[in-house]
Amino acid sequence: MNSLNSICLYCGANSGDSPRFGDAARDFGVTLAKRGITMVYGGGSIGLMGIAADACLASGGKVIGVITQYLMDREVGHRGLTQMHVVETMHQRKALMTEPKLLLPMLFRKGSRSA
Repeated sequence: MNSLNSICLYCGANSGDSPRFGDAARDFGVTLAKRGITMVYGGGSIGLMGIAADACLASGGKVIGVITQYLMDREVGHRGLTQMHVVETMHQRKALMTEPKLLLPMLFRKGSRSA
C-alpha cells in the first residue's frame, strides 16, 4: 500500500534549453501514475508543467491543477486535468498546494528573470 497519496510539483512553464529537462518531467509524470500518486501542480499546459501533467494523464494517473483566473484567461491553463481549481490570487493558489513538494530545477535564460 502506498502511504504517499499526492505530491505537489513545482517547475517551470518553459521547456528549457535541453531535452533532458522535458525527459525528466515526462519520466516524473509517468512514475507518479504508475505508483498511484496524484500530481498536484500549478495547472499550466505549457513547459515542464504541461509535459509532466500530460505524461501522468497519458499513463492513467490523476492530475489536479491550481491556477489563477488571470492565467486561465490567458489560455495557459490545462483543459484536460482530472480536477482544476481556479482561484483569484497567488496566495490562494499556494495555500491549496499543501502536499509534499518536489522542485524541479528552474531554468534561467539570458535576458529573462525566470523561465
